Amino acid sequence: MYTCLFKIIFAEKSHYIVNTKEIGTIIKQRRQSLKVKQLELSELAGVGINTLVAIERGEGNPKLETLLAILDTLGLQIDIRLKD
Repeated sequence: MYTCLFKIIFAEKSHYIVNTKEIGTIIKQRRQSLKVKQLELSELAGVGINTLVAIERGEGNPKLETLLAILDTLGLQIDIRLKD
């Protein structure tokens, strides 16, 4: 069985994470540091507000394309690795 490792990259800070709760926390912190409201980010990323709120809470299982749209809008990158 494979575990999916995600690496969120922003400036010099980056680390591998393995769950959507951590991804949601990073998204929320970045959004807040940019002083962007949830509704504004959801519109800019083309993602529903309820989806964004759920992701920031670490709930559900978001589609990769949804995460990519949000991360790109926030100026973040993601590196995905599969681990045995």
